[in-house]
Order: sequence, then structure tokens, then C-alpha cells
Amino acid sequence: MNPMLNRLRLLTPGPTPMPEEVRLAMARDMIHHRKPAFKEIMARVQKGLRVLFGTQQPVLSLSCSGSGAMAAAVSNLFSPGERVIVAEAGKFGERWVEIAEHRGLQVTRMSFEWGTAVDPARVAEELAAGKAKGGYAGLFVQVSETSTGVLHPLRELAKLTRGTDTLLLADGISAVGVSPCPLDEWGMDCLVTGSQKGLMLPPGLAFAALSEKAWRKAENVTPGCYYFDLKEERAACDKQQTRFTSAVGLMVGLDVALEMLLTPGLAALYRKQWALTRMARAGIAAMGLPLYAAEHYTWGLTALAMPKGVDSSKVLAAAAKEHNVIMAGGQGHMKNYMVRVGHMGYVDFGDLAAGLFALASALQAQGVRMAAPDYLEQALAAYTKGLTEEPPLP
Repeated sequence: MNPMLNRLRLLTPGPTPMPEEVRLAMARDMIHHRKPAFKEIMARVQKGLRVLFGTQQPVLSLSCSGSGAMAAAVSNLFSPGERVIVAEAGKFGERWVEIAEHRGLQVTRMSFEWGTAVDPARVAEELAAGKAKGGYAGLFVQVSETSTGVLHPLRELAKLTRGTDTLLLADGISAVGVSPCPLDEWGMDCLVTGSQKGLMLPPGLAFAALSEKAWRKAENVTPGCYYFDLKEERAACDKQQTRFTSAVGLMVGLDVALEMLLTPGLAALYRKQWALTRMARAGIAAMGLPLYAAEHYTWGLTALAMPKGVDSSKVLAAAAKEHNVIMAGGQGHMKNYMVRVGHMGYVDFGDLAAGLFALASALQAQGVRMAAPDYLEQALAAYTKGLTEEPPLP
């Protein structure tokens, strides 16, 4: 099949497709980042970001990737030598470890099997055991582990640190704008995300929100990086500015993207993401393929393990060549053994149906038989049901 007959469908866990309204907004004439027009955009964006993050605190906009926001949080909230826990079960949990060690922190690494969620009971035991050594200054975890499609139990983990001196830092890069993760209500102390996933923008912006407890801690920490000084960024944010030159075009696009996301309301946004998640999982299960995260699964991303003897790189290449559908492979030791189907951001049921068809076709070309020929019908039935359900709180 000639892929030119099909439009490109980007079904990766980031970058994600962009609405035409966002692209057109970013194509407008450049404006100056210190003038009233930009300040008006910043004021609107700040209001929308606080709704999306579920916080009354300022949400800081940083010109960097999501990993930059993770590094900024660690650099501003912890001093070298402090003791922290990293609860990890995937590639991006490992990134917390690397960032913390680079800052000179003493890291207790709690590793969980890839494809499973962090166990709050084990974390509670470690926090209790650590009190004999002066306690832990921080607990780092992902809301959504993008490398495996697992959703960690953030509400339960936040209960462990609420009312203590331990700060809970949450990487919400593939969760904010995809599934509920309200900072204030759940009691997280830092939540970060990037622009290229649920926010429907190109890469290049990151966002960080801190709790009152975290801001108090930041007052007594000397940032480890001149550029990432969150106290200075907060002062600029209060004036509808960023401390340094902002990624102006991306901020203009963000203004439009937030309006599109929030106008229907958060409940409608999350219901759509839940329905697409139900659709993806039902279709893949009907094909007879093993879902990588059996429980505690991410909304907006579905990971599946390859049948024995099938190389995921060949499946991905066939889906791209024959159907113009771009999906992602695994990371780390799962590089050639996993396919990750993204359905977050500006993706609808038609895009996902095309993705499931391309996945099935590419697998059949590798000799894999579909368990149920009506996998698309089953997927669409799950989507329809998902739209009428009250999505469960993660």
C-alpha cells in the first residue's frame, strides 16, 4: 500500500499530533516577550495551567524539555548530601536516579519490576526505616511511567509524605492533561510536565508547580544551576513574564491549546482519554496480544509485549511504511520486545482505529494470527462504553 494514500498518524507517547488551530497560532508574526501582548498571553496561560495542574500555586513555564523541569526541581529543592528515595519501575524512574545523583544526593533506589506499579506499602516501610538515620528529604516517582505504560498510585504515595518533612516529587510528563493528577488535592509537593504530550504542542516547554511546603523548603536551598532558579522564575511569573527569553511561539500555541483542552471541562477531557484507553486495550486484547501493564495502566498510552520471535522494530517499520502510522518501541532491555501505542493529546477514535489496523497488519506480515477478526469492532464497542462511564480515579 502506498503510504501517500494515508495521512501521517503520529501515535507515539510524545511528540503527539498538533491541532491545526495551534499550528496556525504559532505561524503568526512574532511578538516581543517583554511587551503587553505577551503578558496578556502569560496571564491567560497561567490561569489555564493552574486548572490543569489542580493547584492554587503558580505553574512555572521553562524553555526546556520535561527532563529539564525534573532537574530544576531537584536542584531547587535539595542540597547535596540530602537523603532521598527514588521509587522506580522503568526508564524514566531511572532518570530520577541519575538527576538526583548528579545533584550529589544520597539515593535509596527502590526498584520494582517493569510493567508493575510502585507498592506504597514497601515505600512506607522504607520511609519508616529511614527515620533512624534522620529521615528522607524526598520521594521521587512517576505519575505515569512512559516506558512501560504503568500508572503509579500517586494518591496513596502522597498520603505517606503529607504532614511530614519529606517532599513528594512527581513526574507527570505523560499524565498532565491525560489523567487526573491534581497537585493540591492529592498533596503532591512538585508536579512537572512537558509540552509535547497531553498539551498538544511541539517539544520545547516544560512546566513545574510546587506546593507551599516545597516553596518553604526552596527558600533554604541554593539552586545548583544559574538558569534553573525557581525562586527567580516565580518572581517573573508574578509579573506575567519568564525570567529569561521565553519560547514565544510555543507560548502562543499553548494559549490556544489550553483553551481547546479546558473549554469542554476537565471531566470531558478525562472521559475522552479514558475511552481511548479502553478502546486500545480492548482491541489489542482481542488480537490475542499480551498487554504489558495488566493493572495500574496509563491513560493515553498502551504498551504490548511482542509474541515470541517477533522483533518490534520490524512491526513498527511495516506500520510506518505501509500505513503511515508511527508508533514507538520499547526502551532499555525492552527495546525490541515492545510496542507502545500513544493515544494522548490530539488523537481521536478514528486515529486509534487506524493505528490498531496498522498494528494488526504489520503483525500479520510477521506471521502472527489475530485471535479475533472483529478486533476493531470490539475496540469501538469499548470506546463507546468508555464514553458513558465515570472514569475511575487513578
